[in-house]
Amino acid sequence: MRKLKKIGLIVAGPLLGVMLSLSYSAIADKETKPQLPLDDLRTFAEVFGKIKSDYVEPVEDKKLLTEAINGMLSGLDPHSAYLDADAFKDLQAGTQGEFGGLGIEVGMEDGFVKVVAPIEDTPAYKAGLKSGDLIMKLDDTPVKGLSLTDAVKRMRGKPDTKITLTVLRKGETKPLTFVLTRAIIKTQSVKFKLTEPGYAYIRVTQFQDHTGEDLAKALKTLREENKETFKGLILDLRNNPGGLLNAGVGVSAAFLPKGELVVYTEGRGEEAKMRLTANPENYVRGGARADYLRDLPADLKTLPIVVLVNGGSASASEIVAGALQDHKRAIIMGTQTFGKGSVQTILPMNNGSAIKLTTARYFTPKGRSIQAKGIVPDIIVEEATVNSQEHAAMLREADLTRHLSNPAEAEEAPVVQPPAPEQEKKDDKPEEAPAAPDSNEQKDKPAAPSGPIEPGSKIDYQFNQALNLLKGIQILQRK
Repeated sequence: MRKLKKIGLIVAGPLLGVMLSLSYSAIADKETKPQLPLDDLRTFAEVFGKIKSDYVEPVEDKKLLTEAINGMLSGLDPHSAYLDADAFKDLQAGTQGEFGGLGIEVGMEDGFVKVVAPIEDTPAYKAGLKSGDLIMKLDDTPVKGLSLTDAVKRMRGKPDTKITLTVLRKGETKPLTFVLTRAIIKTQSVKFKLTEPGYAYIRVTQFQDHTGEDLAKALKTLREENKETFKGLILDLRNNPGGLLNAGVGVSAAFLPKGELVVYTEGRGEEAKMRLTANPENYVRGGARADYLRDLPADLKTLPIVVLVNGGSASASEIVAGALQDHKRAIIMGTQTFGKGSVQTILPMNNGSAIKLTTARYFTPKGRSIQAKGIVPDIIVEEATVNSQEHAAMLREADLTRHLSNPAEAEEAPVVQPPAPEQEKKDDKPEEAPAAPDSNEQKDKPAAPSGPIEPGSKIDYQFNQALNLLKGIQILQRK
């Protein structure tokens, strides 16, 4: 626990986005004495000098150095990144569940801004933006040539102001146009309802600072509303891109026996080696906060559970699904998850900026790395979509350039479970590639398709299959 306090906050979740749902972390001072590559640094200085003297227009030193840092980090893997002061502030606000913007998580691909996922109940979600959409224009400004940070700044703005996004989408023959109104984004990370007597439905949209506490409140409320003993619960993690690692541990701990291993991480530094178990010190942050799982009914530890996942479930979502699957506490249903098995630590810099650096891989309790592989459901149930191409085009970690390898498939020594401490961490998540407009496009194609299916509704095929499974389990138990 001392290490957790020392490091501060770490996260396992989404990419740098318009809402920048990130988190921050102070890092312990480390005495490192790397040997500087002097020849390479001389080359860098020479290139810097040539640009300053010969480039067609004058360039400020700060811009050149910032772009050099950007390139150094983005060249490592898809999730390491440089956050300027504004992006860092937005990141901190995002983990609290309130921020300004459009409500989309974004990354960069082939010079376009790619939609990782729209956040539920936000302008982007309501307008019908989808995972994998490529944003090619912001108002009248082409995205090509802009950095991700510049594009994000253009998408941010005062609430109630409008912005027009021109979007390429897989399966559409011409660009789609979306007019969105900026808003203060307040995300509700836990949604719940009693689907029918005895059967509860809980949806976790992101893992934020208070997600574990909100889950505990939801479970207590459902218990009060339900007039009979719980027969089963559906935990919906579909399109949940992750978030705070401690929140993921808390959600897992609500359904696991105390002390069970939830996740462990392996990295080069000692602070990157953690074993996080279903104990309060691993999911409760802040000395003033009590164990929010303490008063939960004991039968939740044995209640039949179906966890819904899909290709948009990443990072902390995969930690929860993997832990419940390994401990045989839940049946995982849906489609293969994203495969984001690396940990990013937010390291503040002295100038108010920060770097998001991949520092470790995480592993399920049985030692499975889901990096570039994901969680394979116990029962495969495809999503019911109007456009069958949507699922086929779903992008995963393994599709990303420079993604980390999976240790089980690489020629590496087997990972040994580390001996102790803990932290909290963050990750990200990625995207997919729509096709360019066809030269024979149809001119009267609709400007924008209908919005997504409401999770947990009567037309949500995967949800209804999960409910049927729980009812089948109940019948078998009676027999």
